Amino acid sequence: MNPSEQESNKIKVGITHGDFNGIGYEIIMKTLQDSRVLEVFTPVVYGSSKIASYYRKIFDIPELNFNLIKKADYANPKRINIINCYENEVKIEMGKQSEVAGELAYYALERAIEDLNRHKIDVLVTAPISKYNIQSDKFNFSGHTEYLASKFETKDFLMLMVGQTLRIGVVTGHIPLKDVRQNITQETILSKIRVMHSTLQKDFGIRKPKIAVLGLNPHAGDEGLIGREEIEIIRPAIQKAFEENILAFGPYPADGFFGSSNFTNYDAVLAMYHDQGMLPFKSIAFEQGINFTAGLPIIRTSPAHGTAFDIAGKNLASPDSFRQAIYSAIDIYKNRELFIKLNKDPLPYKQPSQKQEIETAGEDQQLFNSERINEINS
Repeated sequence: MNPSEQESNKIKVGITHGDFNGIGYEIIMKTLQDSRVLEVFTPVVYGSSKIASYYRKIFDIPELNFNLIKKADYANPKRINIINCYENEVKIEMGKQSEVAGELAYYALERAIEDLNRHKIDVLVTAPISKYNIQSDKFNFSGHTEYLASKFETKDFLMLMVGQTLRIGVVTGHIPLKDVRQNITQETILSKIRVMHSTLQKDFGIRKPKIAVLGLNPHAGDEGLIGREEIEIIRPAIQKAFEENILAFGPYPADGFFGSSNFTNYDAVLAMYHDQGMLPFKSIAFEQGINFTAGLPIIRTSPAHGTAFDIAGKNLASPDSFRQAIYSAIDIYKNRELFIKLNKDPLPYKQPSQKQEIETAGEDQQLFNSERINEINS
């Protein structure tokens, strides 16, 4: 392959600027100022060249130049490309909520999704939005995850937090704590387990993933003493998943599970609600953790943090999580391509027979049962 072909075959990474009063442009620019990134992918930023120029001066990065293009088709593989999603002048108020910042965040997201649908970009990486000021008659969602699931008409999806040593998904996402219990059903848990299992195989290249499922109540209900959801809802869902040859185990008490580092024995963990999963994840993997929306027909990642209005404009934001979000999106894209190729041509990838899967699953279930007995006895 000659150099020009290599350039044209590079993955196009669409980047939405998020809330421009937050740290979005700071982490984008700190990531892209390393010229070596252009050897790996072609960046296409959806935002505003005027806002980008303003922040370039604020952070004193004169060597960072944006190539203004009208369409993603015109992206130069040797440049950092930017598409204007809004032409009017805007007032930048670093660290403050503003209606126009929410409006521009929405415009950038819409434009990027349109290009994803038309295969003009390959993956999407979203800088943080304010869930408050982006709300409108066009955007009535609690976050990127729910919005993207709606746009791509995906019923079964999963917010999956990904770190170097830990992956955590949640059954219930951005909803009030008082509404969690009524949204915990066997069907919902089983759906999330299935999505997690599928994405671990397809997007992360794990042939036979092991999934840990957490309980809802303290001590996972303590055999019904502190709640019966584990017995009546969560365990039956796990059993149904196991009957589908999915290696799901639990329910585990969340505190002991993370306190004992038991999470390192599994490929991913399914938590019941947002903070149950986010607290351990951000304690363990905050600096480089990312958010991946599993179950979608497209690939979207984001940093694991928010707009960080409190440090906006102060040159304090770390780009590590955002940088990792870009490279994770690229890795997932390549893994998904390989998975599709191998399943079209199964010769290099020998799928285990159903009998082998059932036998192995039985051995794992026996091990799990003995672990549970030891836990109860202790």
